[in-house]
Amino acid sequence: MKSKFVAHTFFLAVLSVFVSTCSFAQKAKKDKVRLKAEYVKVMNAEVYFNITATAKVDNQFINVSNIDLTVYNIVDDEEIELGKTKTNMKGESKFVLKSLSVLKPDSTNVYNVEITFDGNDSFSKASKSLSFKDASIEAKLTTKDSINYITATLKDTSKDSVISDAYLKVQLQRLFRPLRVGPEFNTTDETGTIIVPIKEDYPGVDGNLTFEVVLKDSDDYGTVKALVHAPIGVPVVDESTFDERTMWSPRSKTPLFLLIFPNLLILGIWGIIIYLIINLVKLKNLKNENN
Repeated sequence: MKSKFVAHTFFLAVLSVFVSTCSFAQKAKKDKVRLKAEYVKVMNAEVYFNITATAKVDNQFINVSNIDLTVYNIVDDEEIELGKTKTNMKGESKFVLKSLSVLKPDSTNVYNVEITFDGNDSFSKASKSLSFKDASIEAKLTTKDSINYITATLKDTSKDSVISDAYLKVQLQRLFRPLRVGPEFNTTDETGTIIVPIKEDYPGVDGNLTFEVVLKDSDDYGTVKALVHAPIGVPVVDESTFDERTMWSPRSKTPLFLLIFPNLLILGIWGIIIYLIINLVKLKNLKNENN
């Protein structure tokens, strides 16, 4: 009987240690961060990387916020730190370069960038590598036979040569999302050029429009964008009541009648109350005199 008790106790002890070990191992296991990065070049403007961090936690993908990332330029197996950035609440970060000249290409004129996360108490370390060449888009507005065209030429800057058979999108900047103009994809010809007619009349503030010519998510060149400012839109009539006194304006723009009449009513009511109080005081004094 005693031997059975000892064996039972030993079994429970071993089971307890096993469960504790498994629990510790599960707690020590960190979730893996997945980094996604996109290289974007806006002609005559900025160059940046769009970075997104996600992780699969409890079989659900979540955005990983507030983690520190380091961006390196890899040149001949040498890591040159470009700077640090942190993801926002959506797990996104925009790392802006002063210009592409801060990066150094390798011997084949390819730029190599690595984005790393060193890990923390909840997530294991991760990295993402990018390789791309430098490309440029020269875009302009032309007019022929009273028809406006967007003309754009795509070039490989490192080779100083045009890029043919590439897909470019032409779109018009709008408040929420760009509006496609012409075919969804326009293939560059042997001179690296596309010509897209603008057949519709688009409204714009003071008749000014901004078109975008975009090489989107190219395996070799990333995303390259050129902007064309064109005063060919239909002028928009400004019907805004922002500076007017309306019912839906802020307090500083309250309609005058809402300021005058309520105040007159308030003053009138207080005037009646004061008049009644004065009369009550007079009646009380008169009563005292009679007594």
